[in-house]
Order: sequence, then C-alpha cells, then structure tokens
Amino acid sequence: MAEEPTEFWGELAIDPVEIALPRGSGFTLRAYRSSTAFAPTDVSERPEDDDPFARKPDAVLEDDEEELPDFDEEELTRQALGQSDESDDEDSESDDEDGKGGKSLKASDTSVDLEPVDDESAESSESEEEDDEEADEEAEDVEEVPLFLTHKGRLLLFKSAEGLVEFVKSGAPNDMTQLPEWERLTEELDVDQVEPAEDDTYELDLVVENLRGGHDAWDSALILSAGEVSRDLAYSLRLNDVLGMLSPGSPLDDLDEALRSASSGGVGGFLAKRRVRKIGAQQASLGWRTVIGKISGIVDWRD
Repeated sequence: MAEEPTEFWGELAIDPVEIALPRGSGFTLRAYRSSTAFAPTDVSERPEDDDPFARKPDAVLEDDEEELPDFDEEELTRQALGQSDESDDEDSESDDEDGKGGKSLKASDTSVDLEPVDDESAESSESEEEDDEEADEEAEDVEEVPLFLTHKGRLLLFKSAEGLVEFVKSGAPNDMTQLPEWERLTEELDVDQVEPAEDDTYELDLVVENLRGGHDAWDSALILSAGEVSRDLAYSLRLNDVLGMLSPGSPLDDLDEALRSASSGGVGGFLAKRRVRKIGAQQASLGWRTVIGKISGIVDWRD
C-alpha cells in the first residue's frame, strides 16, 4: 500500500511548495532546520544586493548637519560625578563642624560595606551562570530557519511535478543534499506525492493587482501568506534588500500587522481596520512589486 503524501513528507520534515510568480507557477521544496545543520547557499557568483542597514560613506545624517551647542566642561564634569556647587559648600561646612569629633562621610562618598561571601553560595552562583549560558547556547542551536531547493544563490522552480521528481532523482547538485533525509527522498519520491498543501501554495502573482484594487478589495490571506514565503525566501537566498523591506517597522511589515489585527475581530480588529485604511495603496503596491521583482530575478526555471 502506497504511503500517504502527508505522512511521507511529515516523516522527512520537508514539504513541496508551489509558488506563482508573474512569469508562471512552479514547484520547489522547503524545510526548516537548525541554522547550524546546513551551510547557506553560495551567492558568490550572484551580484551582491545592497545592504539596507549599512550607511554609505558619503551619506549625511540629519544630526551631522546640526551644530552642537557649546558646553562648560567643568559643569559637565560636576554633573557626571553627581556633584554641584551647593553640595560642595555643604560638605565643607560639615567638615568644619565635625572635624574634631571624627571623620564624617561626604555626599560624594559612595563606598559601601561588603559582607563576606560564602564559598558554597559563590560556587552555586557560578554553576547557575554556567547552566544559563549552556541553556542560551542550546536555544540558539535549535532555532529553525528555512531552506529551499536552491543552488548557488538561485531558487530552483519546476513548472511540473514530473520535472521536480526527475531533478531530485538525478543526483544534480543543490543545497538540500546536505540534509540526512535527502537520500530517502531520492529513493522514494514519485509524482503522486508532489501535492502541496493549501498553506504551502503562494500566489505572489496576484498581490500587486490586489493591492491596486483599493482597501476594500485587499485580501488579507493572500497578502499575509505572500509575506510569509517572501521572508523565508529572502532569508534562505540571502536577499538583504528584501529582508530590509519586510523587516519589523517597515511599511510592508506594518501592513501585515494591520491586516492580521483587522482579521482578529473585536474592538482591536475595528481599530486595525481603520489603520489599514490609512496605509497608502500605491505605496503598498509599489513596495510589493519591488519585492516580487527581486525574488523573480533569482529564480532558475526548470523544464
């Protein structure tokens, strides 16, 4: 009895994905693994994208154009030490009055009495710190990141299920061969198993047109799913400019957050819908047009 596709892919922890772009629709594969489990795709032969977070050497920030006011260095020093002329006068008077009775503490004296530290408690504290560090390292190791069927910085997209299966079984080089499950995939994959789930089907070709239709026509599910796969592709294929355009706080990310909140319903959803209407349709469509263009530019269409 043939194994069900969902069970087969579940055991491999790899999924078939269908992505529709302006040029056409194609199949590929996607997996999520620890960032230490595989080497990222080699983009050395692909033109480098501009890093959106890097400041260009000749760029001028607004603060650079402003003249800073002059400060009294002595006054700054007194402020840094937490002192003022008044406290100095009070300390001086206090010294005169208490000089014979013994040494008095000044306001600026911040010394404290330290209690002896018990050896056992110190060892316990060190042990807890080491455990915390190990836990943090383990948490970093289990962080899962996306990996697609890619090769030398390009996404391999197949126009037919037959083409995808033939490629997998051919032994051709690609970045997924690093996975231990790849050998089983090459042996057992057949055309009938290439059935992407609904959540793994993305219609990027419809996003720009949908946004141009105006706020009332916006399809939240379409736009949110496009954001999901675009972030995955940008990370896997090291598209720095796309990552920047979809990063937290960016206009396209604000659009995602507003649409997600609007879909939740209730008072929050009502307020989010009002926020959605304040987002410019032209700005959103132009932004997504750029993102989709960048992704389309690194696709290697097969068959």
